[in-house]
Amino acid sequence: MNIIPNISLKPFNTFGIDANAAFYLEVNSLGDIETVFQSAKTQNISKLVLGGGSNMLLTKDFNGLVMKINLKGIEIVKEDNDHAWVKAAAGEKWHDLVLWCIERNFAGIENLSLIPGNTGAAPMQNIGAYGVELKDTFEELGAFNTSTRQLEKFSKEACCFGYRESVFKRKLKGQYIITSVTLKLSKKPVFHISYGAIEQELKRMGVEQLSIKAISDAVIQIRRSKLPDPAVLGNAGSFFKNPEIAAVKFEELKLTYPAMVGYPASSGMMKVAAGWLIEQCGWKGKRVGNTGSHKDQALVLVNYGGATGDEVYTLALEIKKSVAEKFGISIEPEVNII
Repeated sequence: MNIIPNISLKPFNTFGIDANAAFYLEVNSLGDIETVFQSAKTQNISKLVLGGGSNMLLTKDFNGLVMKINLKGIEIVKEDNDHAWVKAAAGEKWHDLVLWCIERNFAGIENLSLIPGNTGAAPMQNIGAYGVELKDTFEELGAFNTSTRQLEKFSKEACCFGYRESVFKRKLKGQYIITSVTLKLSKKPVFHISYGAIEQELKRMGVEQLSIKAISDAVIQIRRSKLPDPAVLGNAGSFFKNPEIAAVKFEELKLTYPAMVGYPASSGMMKVAAGWLIEQCGWKGKRVGNTGSHKDQALVLVNYGGATGDEVYTLALEIKKSVAEKFGISIEPEVNII
């Protein structure tokens, strides 16, 4: 193992926050993980597992070992006439996995194109976009139990998926390191184009014959037009989750705010567009010091350069407060605050 002391994590988080780690290790094999938890030098110090660094906000230095998961490999583990089961190592970039599946005409995750981050992080928050969530194609995952030092498998039921939620974000937080994800994908595509602007984008692109590649291309175009590139402007994508409120409350608010955007969620609940709420509070495009809400998408908080994690978090708290005061709705971070 090559453990590097006192390293800046700025290159390893899409927000571009310059926080330091006391120690840093790139994990290239399951053996590396086992060694970390067996070695007397590393087994008793704090650990932070890092994937693509795209769904996190570092608010301080980390006085422990940062483990950058770099496990690689994609393979078909089983297939029949209708489905293919694809297993990807946790360190594979999620979008690379999507493209790999599209090339083989394996359908189910094309709507999740261009979501940043690595495959291992996808189940942690049950990533979703344009009417599709990871759980829709999820079969199982492999995870290293940091207490027993054994590799375990988790079924869809065991993961307890919810809206941007899983058992790994709460009940089992910090107890497992996801090492692989297996998806059950379809050889007979069912197209999902009614959500968001996909249908309009397909028309604009002049697509006459629908395919999973065409849907992926449309999603990529939409995301690039709405969301800033982290390589140019530091951000972690959508900072807040879309809140769910009672349908009765939604209808009451619609009387005052007829343009309020919402979608049916679970029984008796409505999912409200957090970006719309934030925009109505005057935050869209507003800059505060080195951070702010993006000019094209209020849901995205950005680092204009030199912002600290504390600055971004303070801004997030102010936005949360203003939405609660104006609408009586609590919005919660989708991003993992560290």
